[in-house]
Amino acid sequence: MADTVTLRLTIDDPVPGVRYSLQKDDMPFEPVTAGDAPVSFDVPITLQPDGRMTGPFVRREGPQRRFVYIRIGTSAGDHAGAWSRRAKIDIHDIPKALLVPGAVLEVHLPGRGKDGSPACATVRKLGEWKTARGR
Repeated sequence: MADTVTLRLTIDDPVPGVRYSLQKDDMPFEPVTAGDAPVSFDVPITLQPDGRMTGPFVRREGPQRRFVYIRIGTSAGDHAGAWSRRAKIDIHDIPKALLVPGAVLEVHLPGRGKDGSPACATVRKLGEWKTARGR
């Protein structure tokens, strides 16, 4: 039997006015427009008995790599947006000890690239995965 774990992806310092969303089944899901505060997305994943992470938000690359996409700008449904990007968030590196049924795990992500535009491509997390404390 498979178990559910929630991943909380928190974008620190997003670009105000830019729309962000998760990617679910190759479509934007629950887009939000950033203000001055961090933006968070809760991503339910299914943890299979063999340790694989699956679900409508989980993408894979090769036999090991698993990741979640965050869509940005026009990719997130903002047709007037200045950017059309996706951020790839690796999840295959979450420590196995944290992957317990019902857990909510959080990671913080940079909101901007070196040029000040929305961070995209493979985004490096700002810290380690941790058990989330409240909302």
